[in-house]
Amino acid sequence: MSDFNLHPPVGATHRKKIVGRGQGSGLGGTAGKGNKGQQSRSGGKTYPGFEGGQMPLYRRLAHRGFNNKNFRVDFQIVNLNDIEARFEAGEIVDGVSLAIKGLVRKAEKPVKILGNGSLSKALTFVVDKISASAKAKIESVGGKVETP
Repeated sequence: MSDFNLHPPVGATHRKKIVGRGQGSGLGGTAGKGNKGQQSRSGGKTYPGFEGGQMPLYRRLAHRGFNNKNFRVDFQIVNLNDIEARFEAGEIVDGVSLAIKGLVRKAEKPVKILGNGSLSKALTFVVDKISASAKAKIESVGGKVETP
């Protein structure tokens, strides 16, 4: 086959529909729009959300108030049992080291340590937030907690 003999597969191309050119064309008279009604008229379209003249939903509902989504701080959660398994004694636990060990996705996002599990090594925690139970467990084994 030569490179210059390219053509679309059979059935992929269609003849343009030419409407309103008499009954013999098959698309004369109403030009495929049916009889009467808004959709048969020229310019007979409605806007998205039109409910046939009824007051549309987007106008019936109140659009006021405050949404905290834009101001919310999403913390990355890490439990003590995961830290126990991946860190050695004396290491610093912060966003970067947690990201390297695969416990958080992004080093820049804030991190919160939760007290699920136990800790047997003295570690230094430099995180954004920590639960009271986690702080008690860390300090009971000689670790330190620093929150900026």
